This record gives sequence, C-alpha cells and structure tokens, in this order.
Amino acid sequence: MKRIAALTMVRNDDFYLRKWVEYYGGQLGKENLYIYFDGLDQAIPPFCEGTHGVCLPKVGTDVVSNDKGRVAVLSAKAAELFAAGYELVIGTDADEFLVPDPELGKSLPAFLSGLEIRGCASALGLDVGQKLGEEGAICETEPFLSQRHYAQLGTRYTKACILAKPLEWGSGFHRVRGHNFHIVKGLYLFHLGYFDMGRIEARFQDQDRLALGWERHLKKRSRTIRLVSRLKARDFERWTRWARYCQTLLRPPYAWNKPALLGLKIIVRIPDRFQQLL
Repeated sequence: MKRIAALTMVRNDDFYLRKWVEYYGGQLGKENLYIYFDGLDQAIPPFCEGTHGVCLPKVGTDVVSNDKGRVAVLSAKAAELFAAGYELVIGTDADEFLVPDPELGKSLPAFLSGLEIRGCASALGLDVGQKLGEEGAICETEPFLSQRHYAQLGTRYTKACILAKPLEWGSGFHRVRGHNFHIVKGLYLFHLGYFDMGRIEARFQDQDRLALGWERHLKKRSRTIRLVSRLKARDFERWTRWARYCQTLLRPPYAWNKPALLGLKIIVRIPDRFQQLL
C-alpha cells in the first residue's frame, strides 16, 4: 500500500472540516492528515486531535489573493510531504471528498495504490445539490449522501487533486500548472459545499467571507440547488461515463489543462450504493 497524505486549508469551517477529518481519517489514518488553519486567530478544534493541525498567518485580503495564496502554501506543503516519504498527496477543500465507486469494493488507499500516476490525477466531479420540495435541511448526525440524491456533472469539480510528485496546483486545485490531467475511471469527487440552502444563507452572514468579497460567489453557487430542483435527473452510469469521455477530450480555449463540457447542465441521481459513504 502506498503512503498517502491528505491536506487542506480552512478558516471558520468546522462543519465541513469535521466530516473531512472523519472521512479521510477513516480512510488514510488521522496521522496522515495535514490541516492548515488560515489565520493565527483560529483555534484548532478538538476533533482534529491526532492530525497535523497548524495555524498559519492569514493568507490574502480578497477572494483572488486568498485563493492564490492558499494554493501556493499547499503546493509547498505537498512538496515537503513528498520529501518526508509520502508517495501520493491529496489536496482538497474541506467540503470535497474523493470516493472510489463502492461497486469496486476498494478503500480509497487501496484504489489509489493500484493506479500508476506519473504526475497528477483527477476524479470526476459531482457537485451535490438540494432538491427543494423533496429534500429537507441537512442533519449533521446522519450520512450526508443518505439525505442528498442529486448532483450536477460539472467541470469545476473535476480537479487535479492527486499528486504523485511535487507540482504546483492552480487556484482551488482546479489544475496543475504546466501539466495535463487524467480523469481516473471509478473515482469521484463529491463537492458538498452548496448542498443545503440553509447553510448557503448562513454563509451570507459570515463577516469574514463578506470582507473577502465572497457574497457574489456564494450567490452564484446556489445555482446548483436551483438546477437540481428544476432539471430532470439523468441516469448516473450512462452520463458519468459520457462526462468522463467528454471532459477528457475537450478543453476550454483559455486553459488547455482544464476540462470542458460544452456548457451543458447535466443532473444525475446518485445511486443508493453511495449513501453510507459520507
């Protein structure tokens, strides 16, 4: 089995970080989790005990500088982890979860250890939403995917989040600078950051995010919920296969090392086999 680390950077985000620690700690071992808190005013939560949690000076004064600064820090930290003997490093936001298809019967480390990754690898992105009128507010004590059944297939979360050697991530892990990407069959990245309307509305009241210029960004991300609530859900197997093929072949004209999907809005129903995983 390969030695695998996972890292993230957070600020005032215990809700998602708790799930991140629970999931990746269960898969990789808490001792292989590296959490960087954005600001010396942050407190490391008790549930992070056993991980490598460090508070750093605050990065950036607006959304753009914060994103660029964070990924520069995390790319450097990943390089340090490779120097310390890790063979793979996973970088995600705290609301993003790499999940092998349970049909394969493999844990995340077993799945990744079986891959030959030369530089970096991507999972197929699934932006999970809330279907208003059908799905209620999220319950923190129940598995999240037992309460949310729909996701948008989007390029934004098909991220180059797995490194096999020191490389430089682009903002938000969306690409690796100077490198192409490979979407791994049978691996998904579930983004849960905008899967509950109540939580989005609460984020509008977060003064830290408003000060960084996040208001427009947060409102934009509620589109996932609107799309999930309005559009008919398509077959998961057929359309994830098509999306993986399409994103492998197509590139936007402004970034050859990012995937494209022809601007299509595709909603799929998440199969029941994923319900207990997150």
